[in-house]
Amino acid sequence: MKKLLVLALISLYLSGCVLTKVVTVPMRVTGAVISVIPVVGDGIDEVLGLSADVIDAIPI
Repeated sequence: MKKLLVLALISLYLSGCVLTKVVTVPMRVTGAVISVIPVVGDGIDEVLGLSADVIDAIPI
């Protein structure tokens, strides 16, 4: 069982930065919800999207 857990963790590590996805997915969802607000929503969504892109580029 321990070997299976280690194998699963290694495969997650090799498939991408899991830790950055944990942070950026809620940011992107929040931006999508805020984008519904007229006038300022699109600007906030754009800023959150660009911030999430920068965080995704961090090699952890």
